[in-house]
Amino acid sequence: MTRPTPVPDTTGHFGPFGGKFVPETVMAALSELEQAYAHAKRDPRFRSRLRALLADYAGRPTPLYFAARLSEALGGVKVYLKREDLLHTGAHKINNTLGQGLLAVRMGKRRLIAETGAGQHGVATATVAALFGLTCDVFMGEEDVRRQALNVVRMRLLGARVVPVSAGTRTLKDATSEAIRNWVTTVRTSHYCIGSVVGPHPYPMMVRDFQSVIGQEARRQVLSAAGRLPDLLVACVGGGSNAIGLFHPFARDRRVRMLGVEAGGHSLSPGHHAATVVKGSPGVLHGAASLLLQDRFGQVLSTESIAAGLDYPGVGPEHAYYRLIKRAEYVAVSDAQALQGAALLAKTEGIIPALEPAHAIAALARMARRLKRGTIVILGLSGRGDKDVQTLAQHLTGDGDGSTQRRV
Repeated sequence: MTRPTPVPDTTGHFGPFGGKFVPETVMAALSELEQAYAHAKRDPRFRSRLRALLADYAGRPTPLYFAARLSEALGGVKVYLKREDLLHTGAHKINNTLGQGLLAVRMGKRRLIAETGAGQHGVATATVAALFGLTCDVFMGEEDVRRQALNVVRMRLLGARVVPVSAGTRTLKDATSEAIRNWVTTVRTSHYCIGSVVGPHPYPMMVRDFQSVIGQEARRQVLSAAGRLPDLLVACVGGGSNAIGLFHPFARDRRVRMLGVEAGGHSLSPGHHAATVVKGSPGVLHGAASLLLQDRFGQVLSTESIAAGLDYPGVGPEHAYYRLIKRAEYVAVSDAQALQGAALLAKTEGIIPALEPAHAIAALARMARRLKRGTIVILGLSGRGDKDVQTLAQHLTGDGDGSTQRRV
């Protein structure tokens, strides 16, 4: 196993992945952002302001909760949940949008642009725009507007304009493409607040840095609670920001195993899943080299997932790098398994997760029988399930004795 580098190189590459593959009109804006972020990282006032907002506005630190009943149901592994679902807005996305919002204000930008799938990043961006007095446009595929109607209402209440995208599969990939097109024409006044560790440099590094507060806290908390580092980290992966946020502070601890869980959709046949690391190949998407789902001609494939936040045909370049050097493992979980993962956590711990981290719960349940009793696991609970209750209601039905079955 090769040890991962702590940061990308000066050109924004994680080994062969990352970099900048964008139109010339965007290069100046990326250079401006890179310089502004480099200066902000060194500015004690910026760091202090961000820490204060994360604590007093977002609600950090989040608990590292020992899930005793879930642990026993899984055969005695010790499962700790990193409760990002308890943050303001209901997910980890606020960690990143607060950082990028502060940076936008520092750069004199008065408008935020965002893409969103599950709606959580859109809500977090709209929240920060309202907090800082900025205008906000959120691009969202029409399919996601339909299945995440609650978050659409939340964004509009916060003053954002939700722009439905009808192109392609009408999901996250197409929303991202449309947001980038809009940014190209408004770079002087707008900041594109990318929601995951994707896109051209410096975004994968910058979003990772803002999300690394997850793993930094978890590291301190598990040492206090268990007296040692965990054996295993588990997190869902779409673009991959919550997973990188958990993984990165442990990346140099070789004895800590890291498992990323992707969306297996209906099947692993092309076009019916979003398991990019598991089934993808090297290519360029949305401004960066990484792994993506594509056909033999290099055309990006359609994706399917019950979890809108995982319904994306690419992945962050740092994840692709971790897979390359065998620092992290990646598996796929089907829609049906994710639904059972959500039901399992709800029934054992009284916590309804978002469908995205439900994939991680399902993967852990599937592998638990191969883990020794007492194995310490930290699972990234990246969001709460309020937004997915309608979807859960359509697919799951209780039979009256406390069990939950998938409706067929």
